[in-house]
Amino acid sequence: MSPLWTSEEIAQATGGTAAASFDVSGVAFDSREVEPGHLFIAMKGEATDGHRFLDKAFAAGAAGALVSEDSAHPNVRVADTTAALNDLGRAARARTAARICGVTGSVGKTGTKEALYAALDRSAPGTAHRSVKSYNNHTGVPLSLARMPRETRFGVFEMGMNHAGELAALTRIVRPHVAIITAIAPAHREFFASDADIAEAKAEIFQGLEEGGTALVPFDSAHRDLLETRARRHADRVLTFGLGQGADIRARDVVGAPGGGSLVTAILPESELTFTISQPGTHWVSNAMAVLGAVEALGGDLAAAGLALADMPGLKGRGERHRIALAGGGEALLIDESYNANPASMRATLATFATLKPSGRRIAVLGGMKELGAESEAFHAGLAGRVEAACVDYAILVGEEMRPLAKALGQNVKTAHVGSAAAATEIVRDEVRAGDAILVKGSNSIGLAALVEALASGKS
Repeated sequence: MSPLWTSEEIAQATGGTAAASFDVSGVAFDSREVEPGHLFIAMKGEATDGHRFLDKAFAAGAAGALVSEDSAHPNVRVADTTAALNDLGRAARARTAARICGVTGSVGKTGTKEALYAALDRSAPGTAHRSVKSYNNHTGVPLSLARMPRETRFGVFEMGMNHAGELAALTRIVRPHVAIITAIAPAHREFFASDADIAEAKAEIFQGLEEGGTALVPFDSAHRDLLETRARRHADRVLTFGLGQGADIRARDVVGAPGGGSLVTAILPESELTFTISQPGTHWVSNAMAVLGAVEALGGDLAAAGLALADMPGLKGRGERHRIALAGGGEALLIDESYNANPASMRATLATFATLKPSGRRIAVLGGMKELGAESEAFHAGLAGRVEAACVDYAILVGEEMRPLAKALGQNVKTAHVGSAAAATEIVRDEVRAGDAILVKGSNSIGLAALVEALASGKS
């Protein structure tokens, strides 16, 4: 296989000057992620300067660097490394013949991106590429593009935003053939006057669609009409997906499957597919409809996509499940939803939690939801009915944002309200018994991933 980039190609793409000849097999701007053969991009930020980590990057095996200062290491020198990263991303997009999909939404975008990647990789093994982790912002998107091999047949890129105008810039770099909006919900509400404004900002993804492109819009959204109207300005074809009668791509029949997933019969404009989704929850059924629509629009194999959805494991921080052995014998189920949270994803996760039938109790460790602005108290208190409907036996609430929920639950649910993930960890350790199911969900900054790590690994 040819190198990802040569120093000459990097210099040409960025307008830089190569101090040495080298080939690279990967790209990173975090020295902790550098592997042998990588290009290290020494970016300057508000908190630090990547040039300080050049020695560390090369000690880890970097083959070359993109720099804006003098360096003794093999490098390409540019005026601005952040601008050069964008240039490299654009060059990667320009040189590929791959079919590209962009994914955004208030909830479900990372899971949908991963599911679509799995489906396309099953269709064309080894030739699909996607954003890793949640690299979906102004630096993560061009980095993910720059990492795309020239032989790629399918590319899937997640795009996020918390302000208007951000998606418009990202989608024009990605230039997708297919664009998906998973759902609209009050995420980042602090920066928007209404959910309709969030929908407007998410609809910016359609502005980058290539000629003949396809837009996939959530049929069951209250903002469907707005999204369809915005999509028609840029898309050759607009398709709706979801659960409701009338959706272009819909789940006609849904029944529970062993292991907590769903057996689904999906109806598409030109085909029908019966398959299993390994992931539990109605929201995953809707996400799967978007995946199938994108696979068909991109020219992938629908049957292979169905197999991929059946085999898809839980994602770290987004539904991964652990069986944890207890010191006194037996085990408990730990459900890791610790990566992020907003009102819509909290409701969906609690609804899925309600379907579990543990032999023991349901324990919910819920962290505060960030960036909800003036309505934060109401959004948190509003979860009380969902917690009660999920038959939660013990709610452990983490962070000041959760105070309204603790008050709203009152005497109906046993509740503890603590200030940190560490305090919650101690409560769970003291409380958990064999047969219990433990749900962990909150905004990433609450730090509940540390609780999951501690419980899953048995660390103190």
